[in-house]
Amino acid sequence: MSRHQDPDASEFLEKIKSLEKTAKLLNPAQPQREQWNTQVLDYANNFLDNLDTSKAYNASQNTGEGIYDLDITEAPTELSALLESTTANIDTPALNPASARHMGYIPGGGLYPSALGDFMAAVSNRYAGIFYGAPGAVRLENMLIRWMCRLLDYPDTACGNLTSGGSIANLIAVVTARESHNIKARDVERSVVYLSEQAHHSIQKAFRIAGLSEAQFRYIPLDKGLRLRPEALEQAILEDKANGLQPFFINASFGTTNTGSIDPMAPIAAIAQRHNLWFHVDAAYGGFFKLVPELKEKFKGIEQADSITLDPHKTLFLPFGTGTVLIKNKEKVIKAYYWLADYMQDTEGTSLEVSPADVSPELTKHFRGMRLWLPLKLFGVKPFRAALEEKLYLARYFYHQINQMDQFESGPEPELSVAMFRYLPTAGDANAFNERLIRAIQTDGRVFLSSTTVNGVFWIRVAIVVFRTHLKQIDLLLGVIKEQVGVIDIK
Repeated sequence: MSRHQDPDASEFLEKIKSLEKTAKLLNPAQPQREQWNTQVLDYANNFLDNLDTSKAYNASQNTGEGIYDLDITEAPTELSALLESTTANIDTPALNPASARHMGYIPGGGLYPSALGDFMAAVSNRYAGIFYGAPGAVRLENMLIRWMCRLLDYPDTACGNLTSGGSIANLIAVVTARESHNIKARDVERSVVYLSEQAHHSIQKAFRIAGLSEAQFRYIPLDKGLRLRPEALEQAILEDKANGLQPFFINASFGTTNTGSIDPMAPIAAIAQRHNLWFHVDAAYGGFFKLVPELKEKFKGIEQADSITLDPHKTLFLPFGTGTVLIKNKEKVIKAYYWLADYMQDTEGTSLEVSPADVSPELTKHFRGMRLWLPLKLFGVKPFRAALEEKLYLARYFYHQINQMDQFESGPEPELSVAMFRYLPTAGDANAFNERLIRAIQTDGRVFLSSTTVNGVFWIRVAIVVFRTHLKQIDLLLGVIKEQVGVIDIK
């Protein structure tokens, strides 16, 4: 090794000390922390205390452009100015997902203890990717996964991963299936995937990311309830086998995003077993309805799935960025994802639990377990079960009420907490009228709904998932619909 000339010792040390003084600003003392804590807590309380009077959707001309006034600079900015801009430019425009009157999309709003869990996880910054780095954090997340496995009647030998959402959960399942069936590049064009047109688009996206976009995709016909038809599925498999193709993957949905429909689990599971296909259930929306005893029969057969996607940020009401994938065969997912880098050789042989990094694309990850564990422990499971059962009944209530209103048509009776409806005008195009109706409801802003198109028919969706949504909000929704139909008719 060559020798380097030593710098002037005193000058060198003075430089280090000067840098240290500035760098220490990143580690504020308790008085500064308490001042910031108070300001942020006041902001949070103000936001939550005003949810009842805030719009679910704000269609103003403000699109958050004011946030550009606070671009990154060398000089610090007072927290009060940052919170003021957050309120004006982030919290005010467009959609308010925390609102009890948000009934447009599936995610259900953030539980307050989850925010505390994220705070704790961020402060301690435990590295929850590898058992060696934070064994307690890994154990906590695996404990949560085992609870979900028990909930869905999965065996103790199953494992899983807390992901950023259903999209990554579906991707993990697709890649595991690809590796389990040993599909190489030369096999892709002969490989066949079975799903319905109501499958979430993240499934197709996952196949593209996994290098399987050139596989054959079979969209199986649906019944009147927009559920995949098992007899049509098996017929398609038999035809593909006869034609020399290689069926390997079935996707079923337990609660489609569009309509909340539940594909028949047990018949599909039996078909997958007969033909040795990977059976994946996307239960991102509907999976936690297993907590509701009334729906037990609909879940029969889900335990036969090779993989299941769940989203705690939907029907466990957690903040965005909280998904889960469960894989029945632990060895298969480890085969797909395990890798050991040279610089991590100290971790080899130290794990007493499956490490998240060994069963997912992520190495560095947020310690997501705290945001799930804290509310489940502080509240217990009972309120979650009650909230889901309430949403089930609220959807049925809305469905029956809208059917009693003149000139309204509904979609299939809700199996979970999503309902579809449309207004049938006495003259003119119904699709065009309902497009105007959804825009009018959104512009009004008291409630937020979304729309979809099924077989060329424009429907308005009601997704009752936010834990703050109760009977009062559904009655308000019905009133807003009547009011806006009257306004459009007059025009």
